[in-house]
Amino acid sequence: MKTYLFPALKLTFLCIILFVVVYPSLIWAVAQLSENQGKGDLQNVGQAFTQDKYFQTRPSAVSYNGGGSGGSNKGIANADYLKEVQARIDTFLVHNPDIQKAAIPSDLVTASGSGLDPHISPQAALVQVKRIAKIRKIDEQKLIELVNQHIEKPLFGLFGTAKVHVLKLNLALDKM
Repeated sequence: MKTYLFPALKLTFLCIILFVVVYPSLIWAVAQLSENQGKGDLQNVGQAFTQDKYFQTRPSAVSYNGGGSGGSNKGIANADYLKEVQARIDTFLVHNPDIQKAAIPSDLVTASGSGLDPHISPQAALVQVKRIAKIRKIDEQKLIELVNQHIEKPLFGLFGTAKVHVLKLNLALDKM
């Protein structure tokens, strides 16, 4: 009995110390090094911006409902999907009369896979600069600089694409 009981108790005690004290303490210490000290980021879900004075985000297939993400199963040959995209293009052109249809980035008229993506491409942000500059009476070059400051580079310069977090960009825009 001693042959099995004492090693098992030692291993149990070691695991308790390791997984209840050491590991959580290590994770907590690493979290303290992050910009928000491990408190999370409540700004990581896409939100609808309907006023023309803001940068618009991607359309959402779930109406930006953070309770459940999901995309549409409609493909590019689906007539309903094509009508939705055309309606989004038409709406964008009404609000951005200086932009040609061919200049509209696809991420401004197609929903993301989750329906909650808070990011758009830098091109999608830059195509909206003229409208926002006119409404807010801000120099276009200042807005271009603001967008460039909020471009998030690909991970390690290799993985993913450059993107702009729309909520963070709009918060910075309000501070201008």
